[in-house]
Amino acid sequence: MEPGAARIRLTPLSYIILGLLDFAGESTPYELKTHATRTVNHFWVVQHAQFYAEPERLAGAGYLGARQEDGGRRRRFYALTDRGRDALASWLADPTTDFMELRDHGLLQLCFGAERGPLAEAQLAVHRAKLDEYLDLIAQGAPGPAGMRRVLEAGVAHEREWIRFWGEQA
Repeated sequence: MEPGAARIRLTPLSYIILGLLDFAGESTPYELKTHATRTVNHFWVVQHAQFYAEPERLAGAGYLGARQEDGGRRRRFYALTDRGRDALASWLADPTTDFMELRDHGLLQLCFGAERGPLAEAQLAVHRAKLDEYLDLIAQGAPGPAGMRRVLEAGVAHEREWIRFWGEQA
């Protein structure tokens, strides 16, 4: 560990930041947010403010380098350090056994007795729109990191299953 670098626990958000920087190169927090909107936000929601706080935390621990513009808006730019690259590579090489987290407002309403017909119709519209979005992104060449097309294909399968499920509820 570099002298003065803090020991911190890396979280999924940490790996999102490391991965986005590996994909896009040096970026400002705003650019990280933009990269995430086109890529990981399709399956992992990150709050806007986290794109400002987490890179600073990672820089303090030596995973990122940071530089600030001298003039203008004085934006901060972050880039991976060797430590950050090593941490990302180690994480990518260790297959997760974590089960997916499912937080679905429609299922929550269904669980507590919402009227199935109107809920199902609303959910069908949501899932059809998301399916169309994923298919459009695939048709555009799945912009993003190397694995983005595979992630979008998983999203397509996921949405098709939800359309089947909510169709049965309708």
